Amino acid sequence: MPILSRPALVEHLVRTRIAGDVATPRDNNLSHYRKLANGDRHYWFGLELGDRWTDEQDVLAVMAERCGVIDDPAHRVGQDTIDPELTVDGLDRMAARLRKAAAGRERVLFATGHPGALIDVHSRIAAALRAQGCDIVRIPGGLVADEGYVVQFADVAVFERGASLWHTHSPEPMNAILDALGEDGRPDLVIADHGWAGRAGQRGVDSVGYADCNDPALFIGEAEGTMQVTIPLDDHVLDPRFYEPLTAYTLAAANLT
Repeated sequence: MPILSRPALVEHLVRTRIAGDVATPRDNNLSHYRKLANGDRHYWFGLELGDRWTDEQDVLAVMAERCGVIDDPAHRVGQDTIDPELTVDGLDRMAARLRKAAAGRERVLFATGHPGALIDVHSRIAAALRAQGCDIVRIPGGLVADEGYVVQFADVAVFERGASLWHTHSPEPMNAILDALGEDGRPDLVIADHGWAGRAGQRGVDSVGYADCNDPALFIGEAEGTMQVTIPLDDHVLDPRFYEPLTAYTLAAANLT
C-alpha cells in the first residue's frame, strides 16, 4: 500500500469518518463523560481516577483538547467530531514509541476489545516489530476472565465467549494476562485499546491505546501520564480496511516498513 502524506491521510480519515464528523452522537459522548465523572468504573477502562474527575465539564475540556470534540457545553445533541490532525499527531507519537521498541528489541503485548475492527491494525504492527527483533508476547493458555476466555489470534489478545470474539471495555482480561505472565514475563510495552490499554498503564507498563470520542478514560490517562499515548479515532467504522492507510502511515513514520 502506498504511504499517504499527512494531508492525504487527514483527507482519508475524514472521508471514511475515522475522524472528522464521526458516527458517535454528541448525546452519547456526554453521557459517557457524565458516567465517568460519577464514578462508574465501566467507563474508567481499568484506570484509577479517584476523585480527580468528578466534574463532567472537566472531562469535556480534556476531550476537546485531546480528541477534538466540540468544546461548547451547550451543544447537547447532534453531531460530534474528532480532529483528524490530533489523530495524526497521536500516530506520530505512537511511531516514536514504536521506534524505541524496535531499537531496544522490546517485549511487546498486543490486545484489543474491538476485534471486529482493530485486530488487523494490531496484527500488522506486531509483525513489523517482530521483523525488527522484538519479542511479541505469546499469552499463556487457559486464561479466564469475565466468564469467558482470554485467547490470542494473529498475535493479538482478545476476549472469547460462546465461540465468539467479544467487544469489551473490561480491564479484567489484561489483569489475567499480566498476573499469568508475572514479573519475569512482564511486557515492556502494551499496544491496545479500551480496558486492556488502561489497566496495563495503571499497572505500570508503558501503554499506547486507540480511543473513540465517547471513551474519555484513556485521554485522561494520557493527560495524567498513566498512558504513554492515546490516539483519537472512531474505533469501529464501516469497513476495517479503512484503517489500512492509517497503519501504513504509522509503520512508515516508525521506520518499520
